[in-house]
This record gives sequence, structure tokens and C-alpha cells, in this order.
Amino acid sequence: MAEAKRQLFGRVGIDLFAGPTETLVIADEMVDAELCATDLLGQAEHGPDSPAVLLTTSKRLAKETMAEVERLLSILPTAATARKAWDDFGEVIVCDSDEEMVREADRIALEHVQVMTRDLGYLLRNMTNYGALFLGPRTKVAYSDKVIGTNHTLPTRKAARYTGGLWVGKFLKTCTYQRVLTDAASAMVGEYCSRLCMLEGFADHAEQANVRVRRYGGRNIPYATAAE
Repeated sequence: MAEAKRQLFGRVGIDLFAGPTETLVIADEMVDAELCATDLLGQAEHGPDSPAVLLTTSKRLAKETMAEVERLLSILPTAATARKAWDDFGEVIVCDSDEEMVREADRIALEHVQVMTRDLGYLLRNMTNYGALFLGPRTKVAYSDKVIGTNHTLPTRKAARYTGGLWVGKFLKTCTYQRVLTDAASAMVGEYCSRLCMLEGFADHAEQANVRVRRYGGRNIPYATAAE
């Protein structure tokens, strides 16, 4: 899919060039290290360059999750790939509050965000930069991958700062049109337009407005006035 996008880029519209899969786990002490570690490695096993990040307000959970990651890496069949990803791109960040976790999550802007905190609503209401949220310990990124049916073509490499998941609107061409309906409106807009054009140093842009002020407004804008 990535190669097809590369070949067609510039000839047709594409959404974005996707990078390696990414996961962010946001958790507090409502969950345990096994869930956090499993969810981190579940994405790290995708490839050796897949980021897997834990944000938490609990130092205890942070330490226990790192220990559990090591335990799982000793038994997972995909440990060679997941180990490389974890060693090179894994992070554990301890925050002082939910507010700080929101700020960090929006700064990191990862693709998949697994939220397992007491106040799911706070994260849902306040986070803005993510590909998709997975709310609560009963929900999982793998569910979206395989069975839930939600869109799973999501922004990576911080593209979540400016775009969301793929949808049909990404491939619709949007055209606009303008029409000034009355003589009075054209003359009024023209006077403002003329002044702005002259401030920017575009004399003939200004004259496009001036000629309409003369024709439709019955008044003249002298060059000097427009240039003031």
C-alpha cells in the first residue's frame, strides 16, 4: 500500500505516507503491569522500529510494567522483533497528573492510544492529537485491528497533530465558488480590497477593485488614497 501511494503521489490524492505502527498506553493504578506490558508489546511486535510508550501517574506501575515487559520478552515467539522495538523506541514516562499526561500525549501524538485510567472521560474530552483512542481495559488495539470494524488506517509519525484516520472525505475533491450579488456589495467590498492590495504593494490587484467601485458604486478611489 505504501509503495502504491508513493507511485501515485502527485497524480491522485493520497491521505499520507504511513510510518511504522505506534502505540501509547496511558494508565494509572486502576490496572496492572500485565495489561500494560502486553498492550505495549502487542504493537512492538509489528516491527523493530515501532514505538511503544507508557504514560502513567504511578511510579509503581511504571517499574512493574518494565519488569513485566522483560518477563514477556523471555517467552514471546515474536520477542526478537519486539525486543528491538522496545530497546530502541520504548519509553516509560511518569507524570504528576492526568493534566500532564494529556499534554505529553498530545506532544507525542501517536497512532494508537490505549487509555486505562479511572477518569476515561477526562482523557477523551481533553486529548486532541491521536489516531484512535481505545478506552478502558476491556478495549484493545487488536480488537480494532481484527474484529471491531472501525477504521484502522491511522496517522503515524506525529501526523495526528493535523489529521485523523482515513475516511471517504480524504478522496473527495472540494470546489468552491463566489458571487457578489449586488452593486452596493461589490462597491463596499471593493473599497476594503483596494486598500489591502495597496498596503501589500499590488497596484493592479487594487485596480481590479477600483474599477468596480467606479462602475457599481459611482465613486472613484484615487491612487493616493488607496495607497495611504
